[in-house]
Order: sequence, then structure tokens, then C-alpha cells
Amino acid sequence: MPAPAPGRSRRGGPPATRHGPGVSEREQSRALYRGNRLGCDPSGMNIPFLDNWRKRQGGTQAAAMAAAVRTDPDGVAELFAECELLRARAAREGLRLDDSPASLSALDQLPPRWRDDPDELPWLGNDAGLYLGTVLVRTVPGAGWDILASGQPVVRLASGREIDVVAAGLDWAMTGSPELSEMYAESAESGPRHTTR
Repeated sequence: MPAPAPGRSRRGGPPATRHGPGVSEREQSRALYRGNRLGCDPSGMNIPFLDNWRKRQGGTQAAAMAAAVRTDPDGVAELFAECELLRARAAREGLRLDDSPASLSALDQLPPRWRDDPDELPWLGNDAGLYLGTVLVRTVPGAGWDILASGQPVVRLASGREIDVVAAGLDWAMTGSPELSEMYAESAESGPRHTTR
């Protein structure tokens, strides 16, 4: 099935968003995630609650994403962990993704059938990157999500190092290299033990 255009749902309509009084930050974060899919340029998205936020604060959608990470890091981590397409493709191959480092090794062993569908490939790569980030955040002490000024989600390690997990996921989906397990091992090893100067 072709991937939806940025900011569109898989059913072809605009992303469902809820906004206004009484809507929690977590629901707003969920609306942002579903509208943006995180691998896309956030500047072109039409997400009502972010437009309202920008008018009040004079900020950008990337700033709104960064604010969501600061105010509800657990909620944002939960949203980033959804990775629906990747989880569905893995389940089709009999693999249940349990957010463990071992599951990254299992993903590395899957036959890359997604490469036969150029429309799906970037979405799956985006999900693979978010899944790699999810495993890092859940298993490496001090690791957490951060949003760059461009709107790109990264994992920031305790050392201060930023891991561009989405780029790593896209590389993995397209070429198989570097392997997700290799990226995890290298990042986990360099994570809490070193400090930046």
C-alpha cells in the first residue's frame, strides 16, 4: 500500500487531531505525531493546535514538538514507540517486537521485502529509526528523546551525544547497513560512560 503523503492518514484524509480546551498535552502530542510522522518536514504540516500555539508563542512546529518532549517525555516516548508499520511487518514474519536489544538483532535478520515497495520504504525506515530510539531510551541509562531545531527527533545520551536514529533507520531500510543491533551496541557503549567537553 502506498505511504500517505506527509500530514495525511493512511486512509487518505487529513490526520485526525483534537485540540482546544480540555484536551491533554498527551492527546495534542499524539495528534502531532500522527500528523507529522516525524520523518517529514514539520514546516509543511497543517495541525490546528500547533498553529494556535505558534500564534500565541511565536514559535514553530519544531518548537512545539520540543515543548511536548519537555512537558510530557513519557507520552512522547510512548507515541514514538508505536512504529505501527514496522511492528505490522515484523508480526507478518512471526517476530514480536518487545523493545529489547535482542529484537533489534531479530529485525536485522528479516528478509528486506519492503525494498520492493519504494513508496513504503521511507515509512518503514522512519519506523525502524524510531524503534531503535525506543530501545535506546528504554534500556540505556540517561538516554532520552530530544527534538532538533529542524524538528528531527534524536536520542540524546547521558554524555550529550545525539543519535540521529531516523537517519540510521532509513539507511538500514534501504541498504541493511549499519545494522540496527550494531547502532544500538555502539550507542549503548558510548552512552553513560563518557562526558562531552
